[in-house]
Amino acid sequence: MKPLISLKTHGILDYTGGLLTAASPWVFGFASLGGAPLYLPLLLGSMQLLMAIFSNHPLGLYKVFPMQLHLVIDMFAGIILIAAPWIYGFYHFVFLPHLLLGMLSLFAGLFTAHSPLYHLELFDERGNR
Repeated sequence: MKPLISLKTHGILDYTGGLLTAASPWVFGFASLGGAPLYLPLLLGSMQLLMAIFSNHPLGLYKVFPMQLHLVIDMFAGIILIAAPWIYGFYHFVFLPHLLLGMLSLFAGLFTAHSPLYHLELFDERGNR
């Protein structure tokens, strides 16, 4: 199966998505809620920017972080953002930015070249490929 997102495109998504995620409490007007609605996107967006700087992709500046690990962390961060409004109970006030940005992170991690999704190997009952 051919990856939908190239490493260069993923790098662009990392920087723009990281900035948008970190700034989302102010961009979408829910910073005044404080707590988890404010700090989770701020923390995960900042982490995404740091990973982009240190990841081994064409737009990475230092290229020390393996891309497969980066993509797995992107997927986990996306799941956390998607679930956070319901886990922490602030879905009555705001959930759409967390949901959409989490889906962006999850799907970018899933459908980028070098994703673990594309490296699954199927075996039969005897362990043969």
